[in-house]
Amino acid sequence: MSIARDVVRSTRGRAVLAVVAVWLGFQLWLTLTAPGKVSAQLAGTSEKVNVQIELPFTPERFHVLAFQKYGRIAGADDHSIGLRGVKRTDLNAVARPYWVTSVGPIKEGD
Repeated sequence: MSIARDVVRSTRGRAVLAVVAVWLGFQLWLTLTAPGKVSAQLAGTSEKVNVQIELPFTPERFHVLAFQKYGRIAGADDHSIGLRGVKRTDLNAVARPYWVTSVGPIKEGD
């Protein structure tokens, strides 16, 4: 018990605890908001779907590579990345990053 008491009493210990609490809160927020970013139009019976990931900025190489583990890149434009063959179980993981604004069905004409 004295270690815990020492951590709470020290300024450095309280600062570390505050940083950990903020980080955990941010991770919880990302997890809770992810399902709301996924479009209801993606509901269906197929195991894999083609999605358009909307971003508030032009995607760079990092963003494209980050999504490559979930499916095949179908292309990118000004503010979105197309991704083919995404498992339904991975939709929340695709929507989880804070820089994703929405995930919807792929725009086939693009």
